[in-house]
Amino acid sequence: MKIKPILGALTLAAAATGVHAQTVSVEVTNLTHSIYFTPLLVSAHADAFHLFEIGTAATPALQMMAEGGDISGLVAEAESVGATNVENPAAGLLGPGTSVSLEAFDSGNNGFLSIAAMLLPTNDGFVGLDAWEIPTEPGSYTLYLNAYDAGTEANDERVVAGSGAPFVAGIPANPGGNGGAGGTGVTTEEVNQRVHIHRGNIGDTDPVAGTSDLDARIHRWLNPVAKVVVTIQ
Repeated sequence: MKIKPILGALTLAAAATGVHAQTVSVEVTNLTHSIYFTPLLVSAHADAFHLFEIGTAATPALQMMAEGGDISGLVAEAESVGATNVENPAAGLLGPGTSVSLEAFDSGNNGFLSIAAMLLPTNDGFVGLDAWEIPTEPGSYTLYLNAYDAGTEANDERVVAGSGAPFVAGIPANPGGNGGAGGTGVTTEEVNQRVHIHRGNIGDTDPVAGTSDLDARIHRWLNPVAKVVVTIQ
């Protein structure tokens, strides 16, 4: 078994370099305790395209996804370069400890794979895979994905209705309903305004006040947050 390092993930499988694979199957598993993934975008594309890049400023399309779970902008960008996209394979949220399997698809001449989805409850956190080269050798390849911060919004950890729109502060939803309310805000600034590794939710243990609307005993996490199994046929 060889280890092939990639940006934003660990690859724990034999990997062969090639231009593209004819048939690709993907399974995504949410590894977190209480974090949900919004609708996923899985995209096979050419090497020059990126849904996101570490250390760079988020695009408006990435901001839409990271702050509100809206993948339409990223989908449009990928389609404009001839990418093969699979949108929302879980038909909604992918809950903690659950998996979704995509039907096998032909990647055509698109030799790189990217994945993105917002993490809830967060301000602008997302799970992502950035332009992983798809092997041509048949087999199963396992990747572990990190959580990233888009750098576009301060992580105040306050759940605010309607806050999923860009430039509107707050967490748009807490799907598990297992947090608090009345938080004053963990912070009002984002020092690193480029895409970077997410520091995780801070939370507190006060259900009616404190600084955060999230529970420190429930909503914290360590990377990786997702397991991806790619099968090449």
